[in-house]
Amino acid sequence: MTSIYIILVFFCIVFGQSGLDKAVNFKGELAFLTSHFEKTILRNLVPLVLVLIMLLELATALISLIAITEIYRVHHFGFAKIAGLLAASSLLCLLLGQRIAKDYAGAMTIVVYLIPTLLFWIILERFQ
Repeated sequence: MTSIYIILVFFCIVFGQSGLDKAVNFKGELAFLTSHFEKTILRNLVPLVLVLIMLLELATALISLIAITEIYRVHHFGFAKIAGLLAASSLLCLLLGQRIAKDYAGAMTIVVYLIPTLLFWIILERFQ
């Protein structure tokens, strides 16, 4: 059970910080990503994609926090499942973007974050 809490806190930190950074430094993030994707099929969609990823990351962090409370109080894993789904979705979207941009080193870094997400699902299945 402790491992579930640890990974949910990990989600809160990783996705909360990333989403808040995008919100606080929106113009800087937009400039960087516009440059990063300028030669890809995503070049005209960068502002929309940035907002969607930011909201997805913030939702992942918030739902993870709710999941921690839900597990502690009522030993239910509904929000944990949603948090895991949102985390995997966020990371797969980021991975796809890095691959489209041909930033293979960046894509490889995202896999490091995907590993705890996959472990989360394996551990969560034990409690079902």
